[in-house]
Amino acid sequence: MGVSRRDFMKISGSSVLLGSLGINLDPAKAYAQGLRIKDAKVTHTVCPYCSVGCGINVHTKDGKVVYTEGDTEHPINEGTLCSKGQSLYQIVNNTNRLTKPKYRAAGATEWKEVEWDWALDEIAKKVKASRDKSFKLTSKSKVKEKQPDGTEKEVEKEFSVNRTDAIAHVGSAALDNEECYMLQKMLRSWGLVYIEHQARI
Repeated sequence: MGVSRRDFMKISGSSVLLGSLGINLDPAKAYAQGLRIKDAKVTHTVCPYCSVGCGINVHTKDGKVVYTEGDTEHPINEGTLCSKGQSLYQIVNNTNRLTKPKYRAAGATEWKEVEWDWALDEIAKKVKASRDKSFKLTSKSKVKEKQPDGTEKEVEKEFSVNRTDAIAHVGSAALDNEECYMLQKMLRSWGLVYIEHQARI
């Protein structure tokens, strides 16, 4: 039987009233003692879905997530969560969740499970190959240049650019300021100019 928040508040109020009238609430108290969050360790974290940064309490027992809920003491969401935040429990406890990367070779029809080290090495190789193939040291551009007689003339000049146009990057709204800063430094050092962010799209 599902109990809504409103129904829960009605039941809670009734419980206090019934208890004060001398009705035995021991069976209800015994049931509450057996709740799945009893003796669970609470970890305060931030929802990974968007850039709002809602606080979430994660309850774990023996290293396994047993329950998640909005953090009532968090200044942003004050305990409330959107539908995605409410489903956070299912990220961890989901039989359909992939725990290892999958790879499909060019021309193949089947995906195969691979190790993380192999997958990250392959990504690094492909990024480097694309960068090496497309890297430009200089680029020509037309600019207006003032002539000795006072007129302006359009001339083509070569500028140092040190960039690649073959790779783009889209950032995640789940990253904090420090991670965004480090990511930006790394991408600029590779020569990327097409750098976007999820929150702007």
